[in-house]
Amino acid sequence: MTDPAFDYLPAAELAEHIRRGELTAVDAVEAALHRIDAFDAGLRAFSVVRREAALREAEAADAEGPSPDRPLHGIPVAIKEEVAVTGLPTTYGGRANPAPAAADAEVVRRLRAAGAIVIGKTNMPEFGQFPFTEGDWGMTANPWDRRRSPGGSSGGSAVAVASGMVPVAIGGDGGGSIRIPAAACGLFGLKAQRGRVSTSPSPDLWGILGTTGPLTRTVLDSALVHDVLHGATPLDRFRAAPPTGSYVAAATTDPPRLRIRWTTRPLVPGQHPSPEVAAAVEATAHKLAALGHDVAPGRVRVPSNPWAFPVLFYASVRAERAYVSRPELLERRTQQTMAIGRYVATPSRVAAAERAAGDLEAAVVAQFDDCDLFLMPTMTTVAPPIGRLTGRSSMAAQLASVPMISYTSLWNLTGNPAASVPAGFDDATGLPLAIQLVAAPGREDTIFAAAGQLERAHPWADTHPAL
Repeated sequence: MTDPAFDYLPAAELAEHIRRGELTAVDAVEAALHRIDAFDAGLRAFSVVRREAALREAEAADAEGPSPDRPLHGIPVAIKEEVAVTGLPTTYGGRANPAPAAADAEVVRRLRAAGAIVIGKTNMPEFGQFPFTEGDWGMTANPWDRRRSPGGSSGGSAVAVASGMVPVAIGGDGGGSIRIPAAACGLFGLKAQRGRVSTSPSPDLWGILGTTGPLTRTVLDSALVHDVLHGATPLDRFRAAPPTGSYVAAATTDPPRLRIRWTTRPLVPGQHPSPEVAAAVEATAHKLAALGHDVAPGRVRVPSNPWAFPVLFYASVRAERAYVSRPELLERRTQQTMAIGRYVATPSRVAAAERAAGDLEAAVVAQFDDCDLFLMPTMTTVAPPIGRLTGRSSMAAQLASVPMISYTSLWNLTGNPAASVPAGFDDATGLPLAIQLVAAPGREDTIFAAAGQLERAHPWADTHPAL
């Protein structure tokens, strides 16, 4: 299948074509491989492509035929390097773990059970430390402008979707790492409620901070995948209460009148949004008001104590050292992070940081008594120039990361669901703009409903980068 008309088909539409017999799983996989061959050399989204294995699995899927219990039948998906895929090394973005995984992570198992076909794995910075997808292996470029970063750490996954190589790619978010690349690449990316998506076989992802989930071009595609993925296992440290209904139903149904409070006030002192980002937030507020919602300016009242995030960041990266078999092959910058972590992330400090995060969660969650959604920036700017990590030490790289995570990392500490939603394009650069919607604990359905309504009124998925 090499017809350009099919190159950017959303997963839901592609699955429907396959169900009706108009396309096959082999068609879908061949189309993905064709675009990877055509564009990935210049973008570097993929770390490895399962060419022969994916085609074999597509042939087997076609022989078996679609089924109602496989909503992703024949859909090619890409998987971030930190998530285990049987037979492939789980590299965490570096060279320190060359042994192939013996089993799929639970997320991959559920995707396969739903009929998805893993096309390959995607690049990330080592251990997901930075909101830029760069490392000793090279740099991943933004398809909207190859001189720009796709963000990170799920940058390879974002680029694979934004360039039309696959309709769905799995990422992870420990400080904004789904939402930031979604914003930089013009995608929808939801960080689900803590405990919503299994991290098994690991008990957690970055301690209390992380969750796994998809990056997609449409809200419906994200809802479709989250309906497949949600639910914890006995191995998971965290578990969210079950959703009250289907996320697909939420994404395709206009919500009742919502109380939405918008803000461009910094959540981190000194980190103000650029004028174009602030304008995108205000414009989205007007769009939501025109759709009938109660929309007004507001603010997120954040306690003035220093956030627990830095301690938990260092603890999380240091803990992942145990997952690699050749720690001597870690990048120099990662070795520096580990050394800092030995002093910063002691067990007593980590315990204190988690208690502080709990206090922060209680203070922030109470503010949802007066609103259903907060609307704010995802990033302070459009996608920054590529090469932000070149020559930087670990500490310098962390400082360079602060503007990128200043509106996202709070919600990793509190655990709230939060999503980056496309919001048009910057006139000066042509780069995607984005806003962030944040809901009360466990209310991903509210985000899906509002974002789906916004997408139906102001579609974005038919605008593609000029590759």
